[in-house]
Amino acid sequence: MNGVVSALGEKEVQTVRDTSPTVTMSPRIGALLTQITETPDLETALWKVLSEYIDLKMRLLTQRIEEFEAKWGMTFEEFSERCEAEMLDQDAYAYEVESDSWEWEKAETLLHHYEALQAQWK
Repeated sequence: MNGVVSALGEKEVQTVRDTSPTVTMSPRIGALLTQITETPDLETALWKVLSEYIDLKMRLLTQRIEEFEAKWGMTFEEFSERCEAEMLDQDAYAYEVESDSWEWEKAETLLHHYEALQAQWK
């Protein structure tokens, strides 16, 4: 325990409370988590599942981004600039172009989000 000396020279006791959120789950879910991760510790099992989920999402998003780059022959940044300047081989307002633009931007944004989460928690 930590102690602080008061102005009167007496030692006061401070209590430090853990303010992190507590996760409550059914024993059935806890057992499943420890079984699928082959880890007896529930917290370690949960971290493993979350970490693997982020890795999986990042791989899928990277794959989707690579598909768009192959289809359009450029990065999203180049694609966006060409759309804005109306310098694509297609009408920038055509359904396919706009649809790809929204999906591509979503994939890029989510990838950056998951990369930030991964960097924060590793």
